[in-house]
Amino acid sequence: MSIEFLVTAFIVCILPGTGVIYTLAIGLGRGFGPSVVAALGCTFGIIPHAVASIIGIAAIIQTSTLAFQVVQWAGVGYLFYMAWGILRDDSALAVSENSEPIGAYRLIRDGILLNALNPKLSLFFLAFLPQFVPATTSRPTFAMTAIALVFMAMTFAVFVIYGACASAARDHVITRPKVMVWLKRSFAGAFILLGLRLALGGR
Repeated sequence: MSIEFLVTAFIVCILPGTGVIYTLAIGLGRGFGPSVVAALGCTFGIIPHAVASIIGIAAIIQTSTLAFQVVQWAGVGYLFYMAWGILRDDSALAVSENSEPIGAYRLIRDGILLNALNPKLSLFFLAFLPQFVPATTSRPTFAMTAIALVFMAMTFAVFVIYGACASAARDHVITRPKVMVWLKRSFAGAFILLGLRLALGGR
């Protein structure tokens, strides 16, 4: 595995996006354990894009305007749904001292959907993976799979660190009601902005 790939993958992983925001919100609202589960869900959400890139489905999305728009608007809708859930106060992202336990299934499901319903991840993998496959390799599929797995492992590790930092600040947050209100609005606003960015960003 080249140093160039590791550095590039790390930069991509630490950039704020839907997965980072979701993991931070869960860390603040539910603590470290649930944030790890959320990070796992976000990591699983990468699998469809990696598989699509490896077998070539991403090329179809790239060339088909209709296919791209269907996935794009599904992603936009889900981001808006997450924002509405935060503002509604009874979502998995609620930040409170006595948050009711929430099942791992829901945390993983939301994490998977947030990443899976982003068509630009498929296009990213389509452009990203082949660049780091040696031209001399006799098994390009195996090489791309290995690269995708390393990227997923790095994503999970970075998200766990984000979740740990958020959960460490949780006690300071839940004792300040005004901070909780602004955090809730900030997370909802972040999901709305990401949804608008996806909707208006085109291809």
